[in-house]
Amino acid sequence: MRIAILEDDPSQTELLSHWFKCAGHHPHPFDQGTRLLRALEHESFDVVLLDWNVPEMSGIEVLRHLRQRLQSAVPVMFSTARMREEDVVRALREGADGYVTKPVRRHELLARLESLALRRRDPQPRTGVIELDVFRVDLETRTILRNGAPLQLTAKDFDLATLLLRNVGRLLSRGHLRETVWVSNQPVSSRTLDTHVSRVRSKLRLVPEHGWRLVAVYGYGYRLDRLDRSGVSPRGEQPGTSKTPVP
Repeated sequence: MRIAILEDDPSQTELLSHWFKCAGHHPHPFDQGTRLLRALEHESFDVVLLDWNVPEMSGIEVLRHLRQRLQSAVPVMFSTARMREEDVVRALREGADGYVTKPVRRHELLARLESLALRRRDPQPRTGVIELDVFRVDLETRTILRNGAPLQLTAKDFDLATLLLRNVGRLLSRGHLRETVWVSNQPVSSRTLDTHVSRVRSKLRLVPEHGWRLVAVYGYGYRLDRLDRSGVSPRGEQPGTSKTPVP
């Protein structure tokens, strides 16, 4: 998972980051709510972990901004010392998906965050096989079949295609794609990313004629849409009407 952390206590930030890295996740810490919100304008995360009492902009204000102004549906969990019932109720009513009180327990926190993130993904990943429309993705053998025929994919193309198919309809930032697919600290150029996206689009036939559309959103990243029979996405967009460039 790609986890955004809002926490102004350096020792707590270091501890949480260590836990998440050991569990194979990618922590992105922020010590101010305004910095987190700026990041969310051009980056996507699987889940956001908020402390309530942080300088300048409280966690509850960040949550309200996320839900009302940015219209973001990213899963949000509070990790805070505030344990009054009215605080829990307020956070949930403002759109939080979970609430834990400090001191947090490592394995419980990880389990709760992973559960929240899984709700946004394809409901079948725990089985090792994802079946979606004409595609069958086998996570163990790392193969993708289209209408029963295996596709010839490189390792990175498989990872990228699987990430997109598990997040249909969700806008993923370039940073999210790079970090999840390439994983290493080595920089990956935009040209390399665009080349892989173009190849995945071609090999999986993710085009309107086949009921799919993989679009680039300028200055942000990519989104894979599944179209209905009339060629309209769930957002009501017609193929070719998007103002964003498609490489």
